[in-house]
Amino acid sequence: MISPMTTARPQQCYDHRLRELVHRTGDLTIATDLGVPPSTARAWLGTAPTVVVSLEVADLTELELRQEVLTLRRRVQKLAALLRLALVLLRVSGFTLSGERLLDGSDKLRILRAIDQARAGIPLRALLRLLRLSPSRFHAWRRRRIACALDDQSSCPRTSPHRLTPSEVRGIEDMVTSPEYRHVPTGTLAVLAQRLGTVWASASTW
Repeated sequence: MISPMTTARPQQCYDHRLRELVHRTGDLTIATDLGVPPSTARAWLGTAPTVVVSLEVADLTELELRQEVLTLRRRVQKLAALLRLALVLLRVSGFTLSGERLLDGSDKLRILRAIDQARAGIPLRALLRLLRLSPSRFHAWRRRRIACALDDQSSCPRTSPHRLTPSEVRGIEDMVTSPEYRHVPTGTLAVLAQRLGTVWASASTW
């Protein structure tokens, strides 16, 4: 015997806001007047409201949506104007990361954080092209950030607690090359720098 094929009855889907309204008020007529079967409406009374994730703009009226569009347009215009101004200043100053060496790791870290935030809306390749930062240099900074070694001369306390910081190295260089201290021996310079509070390093380090 061949049993006749039966087609499944399509299941009706109802707006979650309608279910929540019936559940909150206990009034079945709100749903039944819209064609919802009474048995289905009664089931909504005993079940907890379904958690639904939706966009906030879905509940806005047409007038509210128009106002939000105008607000966003004005914000985009301001941001575009600020971006054009920043690009002009960048080009006029002639600054480019491709020709500059950043010694301080905090400066590199700020650039990496800014890139991470901007990648939400702009491709990485476009960001690097805008900054004139090569991909190889960018990825090298990211690897060194994990190892706390973004400074050209690392001052990470966990990896090299006794190593001089870049500012201390520059202080030693300034004193050694200064005409004022050219005749002073290195050991004396080390003691003088400690008294001045400039650099605390042994004479052998100098």
